[in-house]
Amino acid sequence: MEQKFKLDTKLQEPASAPRKWFAIVDCNSFYCSCERVFRPDLLHKPVVVLSNNDGCIVSRSDEAKKLGVGMAEPYFQSMHIIKKNDIAVFSSNYHLYGDMSWRVMETLRQLAPAEVYSVDEAFLSLDNFSSAQLHAYAKQIKETVEQWTGISVSVGIAPTKTLAKIANHMAKKNKQATNCIKVMDTDESRIAALQQTRVSAIWGIGGAYANKLINWGITNALELSLMPEPWAHKNLGGVVGLRLIKELNGEPSITMAKELTEKKMIATTRMFGRPVSALSELKEAVATYISRAAEKLRRQRGAAKNINVFLVPRESDHSANFHYGGSVSANITLSSASSLTNELIKLALQLVEDLFEEGKQYKKAGVMLSGLEPDKSIQGNLFHSGQDNMHRFLMSAIDNVNFSMRDDPVKFCSTGINKNWKMRQELRSERYSTRWAELRTVV
Repeated sequence: MEQKFKLDTKLQEPASAPRKWFAIVDCNSFYCSCERVFRPDLLHKPVVVLSNNDGCIVSRSDEAKKLGVGMAEPYFQSMHIIKKNDIAVFSSNYHLYGDMSWRVMETLRQLAPAEVYSVDEAFLSLDNFSSAQLHAYAKQIKETVEQWTGISVSVGIAPTKTLAKIANHMAKKNKQATNCIKVMDTDESRIAALQQTRVSAIWGIGGAYANKLINWGITNALELSLMPEPWAHKNLGGVVGLRLIKELNGEPSITMAKELTEKKMIATTRMFGRPVSALSELKEAVATYISRAAEKLRRQRGAAKNINVFLVPRESDHSANFHYGGSVSANITLSSASSLTNELIKLALQLVEDLFEEGKQYKKAGVMLSGLEPDKSIQGNLFHSGQDNMHRFLMSAIDNVNFSMRDDPVKFCSTGINKNWKMRQELRSERYSTRWAELRTVV
């Protein structure tokens, strides 16, 4: 489809009056940065972090990227590059990364109203800033986060959230030139940035839509921004496409979302460290996941009405290669919502027995609690003994002990002891910030 574009060459001067801006703060190679905080000897050296079961590379430092280490590459395929260049390798340390993420987000909340977008990204709402103030404040945000947490970040600022994402991408693309800061405060800078941005790199444009746009002759963000709004509504998903065009043209259409304090669904799932074929081990895993999900449920003072359990088999094609088969799942609805671990485990293990097939190997399992409601709204039952109500106090006591002591010293026997099925983390660093016994020592 041939498209003709007309570009208005009249550029706006930088606005001097205070106005509203959006910033996005993105941690640079977040997992690698977390490892470097406690290993300063790795600063400016190549570092990679692996996925679950040490399977693929999910985080790379800039030094590792320059050496040719690919994102999402299987670890064994990159082994020759890693050994040749003495690249530091770590298993995913989710306790450490989760705590460091919390520290970064808490720091940002003290600087401006924040919306946490992912484990390593957050939007900030900057009100009543003039263009002249933006770069200085972006620098202050960056320096404050890095000084308080040790995590390196990039900052992009623009009139809309979509443009802020583009600005942030440009800040990270050439870190030496930008110092990881990019402010899009004029129409001239907006147009220049859109010209350099491929449609596939626009926030909200997936692979399928990107291919369609390219086939229509729309290859960059500027060309997309010049498309009529009725066309966007028809071809880019209705209101979502209309908002995208407005955002690219500097008109805020995606507002800051309110922080979700109570989840509507709680899920816990993990890959096994090895294929599991024994029913007893599957039960241990599911009981463990239910215990963790129930703890999260009680933390928000909720109770669940539905339990879903799923298993992912590892199918063999009678060769050396294996592939994942389709998952199987089952669910049950409780007569009364509950947050008691023992009750939830009992029902979940019944579902495991229903799903289990003798002779099959399983690679993954998970549980999901839904139909959540406030714990205090659960209706009492005249046919339950008063002793049953004491179980809530027992759960509270267990949660308090496990939270203060860590590593679940008090647990249900059904969760197992040895847990040989657990996910492999052979290269995991210490949990420096969440375990007293693993605190970093300085000699």
